[in-house]
Amino acid sequence: MRRLLFLLVLLLVAPAATAQGFSGLARIDADGSRIADLDKGLRVELGLSVGVPWRLFTLDGPPRLVMDFQEVDWTGLDAERLARAERVKSVQFGAYRPGWSRMVIELAAPLGVDQAGMRVDPVTGAARLAIDLSPRSAQEFAAEAGAPRDPRWDLPEPAAIPRGYADRGPDGPLRVVIDPGHGGIDPGAERGAIAEKALTLAFARQLREELLRDDRFEVVLTRDADYFVSLERRVEIAHQAGADVFLSIHADSLSEGLAHGATVHVLAHEASDAASARLAERHDRDDLLAGADLSGADDRVTDVLLDLARQETQPRTEALARALIDGMTQVGGPINRKPLRWAAFSVLKAADIPSVLIEIGFMSSPRDLKNLQDAEWRARLARGIRNGLIAWREDDLGRKPLVRK
Repeated sequence: MRRLLFLLVLLLVAPAATAQGFSGLARIDADGSRIADLDKGLRVELGLSVGVPWRLFTLDGPPRLVMDFQEVDWTGLDAERLARAERVKSVQFGAYRPGWSRMVIELAAPLGVDQAGMRVDPVTGAARLAIDLSPRSAQEFAAEAGAPRDPRWDLPEPAAIPRGYADRGPDGPLRVVIDPGHGGIDPGAERGAIAEKALTLAFARQLREELLRDDRFEVVLTRDADYFVSLERRVEIAHQAGADVFLSIHADSLSEGLAHGATVHVLAHEASDAASARLAERHDRDDLLAGADLSGADDRVTDVLLDLARQETQPRTEALARALIDGMTQVGGPINRKPLRWAAFSVLKAADIPSVLIEIGFMSSPRDLKNLQDAEWRARLARGIRNGLIAWREDDLGRKPLVRK
């Protein structure tokens, strides 16, 4: 049986005084926080304005140290500065669930936790978390790694699915699940102080309002604030909501080459181009590095059965993608010169729901970045997507009698 190593500490502390614009229970002390190489291992030190409940555990593939807190405002902490240690590849931190925060340290090699503890000043309430790690073999690390399961700590899933939706007939409203990409600990692409997760949420909210003004639509968001939702959970929300359509919204950035204008991606095992392949790989990696435990998620038999179900859904999905491209083109876009693309995006793997990923623009394009921050431009593009959905629904209903004939 796999041995699970994790530490869980619950502290009974009085809430700290809230500062203006601060909703977290504790504030990070950026100057008092560091990650440093030891002789053979690593030391992590985090300063906090007040002691809070916390836990830590490790995950494999790649090796990561995960720390959860209830809850921390990370303002002022520099991830690049923390990641300068030789035994660290990257550091991410942010909201994980409403009321919960997470830091994930990707390790350059397997390192296990030797000791960890939080000291709280009895006078000021300020706290310091110190963690020492030392080398492990790959086998030892894998045996210790895994996400804990503890009813005292298990984090609740965000309440993203409204209740009370009734079953619909063929003339009922189209139920659209809108998925704002990234969120919380996973910022997505970044340009200076602008994060993709904020742009996608802003657009998703405007698209929701645009659709809800039309009684032909019902809308569910996979997230309605700045918190993390795993790719698997996003697909689960679509199924639980009984979605007719799943739209994942992104505004990525390409470090190589130039990309401008909106694109629409459809699921495929083989990517249509190198850029789409890189985007799909990065989206999955972002999910991994946010601390999602993906062990046991690969089931080849299930994949075969899902592929059979997709044979019926795929033509409808490609028709949806083309309708959305037409709708966005008619309102002025701008649209990429190769707007329809294919790649293995995990978030599109709902076999029975037409699912597309819309890159509404690229943050690496100055023109697109300006548009993405313009509420009027976002409203116009939202109308284009609404028009595309209406056109697709009419065509899809007309084709249904022909399915499997």
